[in-house]
Amino acid sequence: MSDLHVLRPTDDAMLEDWRHVHNTIIPTHVLTSEEVRDRAGRHHLEVAYLGRTLVGCSTVRPPGDDTRTATVIARVLPGHRGRGFGAELYARGLNRARELGAETIETVILSSNEEGLRFALKHGFAEIERYLLPGDTIPWIDLRLSTSAEPAR
Repeated sequence: MSDLHVLRPTDDAMLEDWRHVHNTIIPTHVLTSEEVRDRAGRHHLEVAYLGRTLVGCSTVRPPGDDTRTATVIARVLPGHRGRGFGAELYARGLNRARELGAETIETVILSSNEEGLRFALKHGFAEIERYLLPGDTIPWIDLRLSTSAEPAR
């Protein structure tokens, strides 16, 4: 375990930190403060700090009423990658998804985020779909975690 402090955003400043990480890593889908507040009401968001330094964020989209699939997304700012922070955020997200009743775990990555894609593949995800959203020029990749890659419960 690292000295990473991972917290649920409790105020606007922390939501802005979450938004900064998201918008840095996904520059094709910049979110407003209002959109982040809306997401915080629907999803489980966390922000990660090393001391007072912002390192990353995560999102867990809980399973819907008609599915047992949750989406777990871990994001680490480029200057902090390769130090295990993504794995720590991912493990926390996976645990939260399980607590919410998920049986299947998916993630989504912007195809231009090659480091994120390598991370997902290394952690047992396999591509299931590649698509463009209206107005986008860079494809999104949906990936599903192989049941053989999941840690024992």
